[in-house]
Amino acid sequence: MPKFLAMILAGGAGTRLEPLTRERAKPAVPFGGRYRIIDFCLSNFVNSGIFKMKVITQYKSDSLNNHLSRAWRMSAFLGHYVETVPAQMRTGLDWYKGSADAIYQNLNIITDEEPEHTFVFGADHVYRMDVRQMLDFHLANKADCTVAAIPVPLEQGNQFGIIDVGPDGQMRGFLEKPANPPPMPGRPTHCLASMGNYLFATEPLVREIVRDAADDSSAHDFGKSILTEMYKRSRVFVYDFTQNAVAGETEKERGYWRDVGTIDTYYQANTDLIAVDPIFNLYNDSWPIYTHALNFPPAKFVFTDTEHSRVGYATDSLISEGCIISGGHVHRSVLSQKVRVNSYSEVSESILFENVQVGRRCKIRRAIIDKNVDVPPGTTIGYNLEEDKARFHVTLGGIVVIPKGMKVA
Repeated sequence: MPKFLAMILAGGAGTRLEPLTRERAKPAVPFGGRYRIIDFCLSNFVNSGIFKMKVITQYKSDSLNNHLSRAWRMSAFLGHYVETVPAQMRTGLDWYKGSADAIYQNLNIITDEEPEHTFVFGADHVYRMDVRQMLDFHLANKADCTVAAIPVPLEQGNQFGIIDVGPDGQMRGFLEKPANPPPMPGRPTHCLASMGNYLFATEPLVREIVRDAADDSSAHDFGKSILTEMYKRSRVFVYDFTQNAVAGETEKERGYWRDVGTIDTYYQANTDLIAVDPIFNLYNDSWPIYTHALNFPPAKFVFTDTEHSRVGYATDSLISEGCIISGGHVHRSVLSQKVRVNSYSEVSESILFENVQVGRRCKIRRAIIDKNVDVPPGTTIGYNLEEDKARFHVTLGGIVVIPKGMKVA
């Protein structure tokens, strides 16, 4: 069997997810009630049978490090691991200058492990993927590099890094957010956007990374710097993610991939989970998403005083363990662990992180409330955005965000 190594890039600052990334790295942001964003990438590798993973961290990594050390304990006896790699500054006193420089500064990991093929994946996307199928495509084409890509409508191509692909699947060019993106073969209404997931034969990877590090004018980024040059002298192929078939998923789910890079896209991806027939189904036992199992009691719903509208219940929602819905109503929302919603309160279309306490007679709509926030009795959030803007962060899409531990007046 060839030797594989996965390098997971988890060091970005995640500024567009502020204030959720004010005290944590983007891959450590909670998602879907009980997961962290990085759990989706790591679960894909584990479910695909690849068990050697190095997670490269940098900014505000304490929360991420804690999660990985507690949730992702692999069998050292079998040589399996998920290990964090902090910024070591092995080549100087600089932080990582880009995604390619992050690999360059940690080339010792690759030379020590000596893999024949190296995965370089981002840690901050929500999707399911059998990476073995991408590997089969890579090996069948004898590729030096394979880039995972997803079809997007041509009119949306100016939002992504777009790959120009020949009919044989080989890369002919890379364009960063082009005004006129080239259509993909056989589908003229769509173009292929890079997912930021790459698979390299290790020797060409090292060669390109070292060459790029010597170029002072480079952005030291995989998309902008490595791909734009590598395809000119190496065999670079493009893997269409919509061809990837994951065990247990429906045709409706195939090709689901979300870059949760902004508050509005993060909010929408969470709401994708709660439909009766969701476009992304967490309840797929054939391809589970793994995370840290906490010893909290089951969720509890109490009070049935219908005469005084004091009924604890939730509809079309995800309610995590340890929650108590005490005479309040939760609708189309995602609640992390140990959330309490008290009597006569209404929480709708919202995301509440761990240990949020909602007092009596509150009305909360289209909000994201970070952990350890106490919402005082009688508080209204999400019904008057002009008033909310004076107190909280409000996105262009009208989502009200309350940061971790904020004292709500």
